[in-house]
Amino acid sequence: MYLGALELDILLGDVRSLKEKRSVVKPVIAALARYGVSVAETGEHDRYRRSLLGVAVASADVGHLTEVLDTCERHVAGRPELQLLAVRRRIFGPED
Repeated sequence: MYLGALELDILLGDVRSLKEKRSVVKPVIAALARYGVSVAETGEHDRYRRSLLGVAVASADVGHLTEVLDTCERHVAGRPELQLLAVRRRIFGPED
């Protein structure tokens, strides 16, 4: 079994309140969940123009796991209302 995780550091566009932040982040989380991953806002809760999203997935095949994580990263990077500042990726395998 392999476990993969992404930590996505995001700068939000023209957002002026935490309520507006939720209206931007919530659809991103829902869209990522459609790829069969677990996703949550894991940081920057009090800053309305920043968000830290955590994505996790488990798979029997490391190739499939890498493909899913790549797809999630591309999805977030391709959204025009967001700027992806940094991505941290971790993969854990049977030898870890």
